[in-house]
Amino acid sequence: MSVRITISKENYLKAIAEAESEGLTVIAATLARWLNVSPPAVTMAIKRLKRDGLIRVEKEGQITLTPEGHAIATGLLNRHHLIERMLTEIFGMEWYKVHEEAEQLEHAVSADFERKLLEKLGPGEACPHGNFIGLDSPEVRRRRGWMPLDELPADNEGFVVSVFERDRQLLEYFDGLGIRPGAKLQAVRRNYDETLTLRVVGRTVQLGQSAARKVWVEPAALRRSA
Repeated sequence: MSVRITISKENYLKAIAEAESEGLTVIAATLARWLNVSPPAVTMAIKRLKRDGLIRVEKEGQITLTPEGHAIATGLLNRHHLIERMLTEIFGMEWYKVHEEAEQLEHAVSADFERKLLEKLGPGEACPHGNFIGLDSPEVRRRRGWMPLDELPADNEGFVVSVFERDRQLLEYFDGLGIRPGAKLQAVRRNYDETLTLRVVGRTVQLGQSAARKVWVEPAALRRSA
C-alpha cells in the first residue's frame, strides 16, 4: 500500500533532518519547539510517521529517519535550497528574508520547475546562508576546518561561511552588524558579560556568545594555507 505524503508529514521529516544537521538529538520536544506546535500534535504526527515507516523511535524517545523518510526530507530540502537561491540570485531578495519565503513555496514547486531551477542555477552551490544541501552536520563543518564564531581565538581573523537560517530576527540582527556569509571579521576579545568584541567591516561590534554560536567561520589562516 502506497503512503500518502502530506505537507504536514513533509514538514516533520524536514524538521528532523534539519535538527540533526545542527547536531541535535531529536525527540518529541525538539519537534514541538522546532515547528512551534503543541506536544499532543507532535505525538499524533510521530504515530503516523512511524506507522508509515518514515521514522524510527528508540526506547529513549530518540527519533531518526528511515531511508524512505530521509529521501522525502532530502527532496524537500533540495527544493527549499533552490528556491532560496532563485530568490537571491535571480530576484535579488535580501538574504535574510529568503528562508521564510522558501518555506511557503517549497511545497508548491513541481518536479518540472525544480529541474528548470537546477538547470538555471546549477548544482552544488551553498544557499544564501552558506548552508549546503544534505546533512551538513557540525562534525562535517569541523572536518573542513570551520568553527563556531565563539571559538575563534582573540586576535584571529575569519570569514563567515555559514549562518543558522531559521530565525528571521537573528538574521536581520546579523545583517545590521555586517555579519553575513563572505564577511571578514576579527575576534578582538571575550568579555566578562558573555559577549564577544568583534571587528566587522571596519567597526567594533558586540555579539552575545549564544548568537555567535549560530555563525560558522573559516579561520583566515586556513584560507591562506589552502
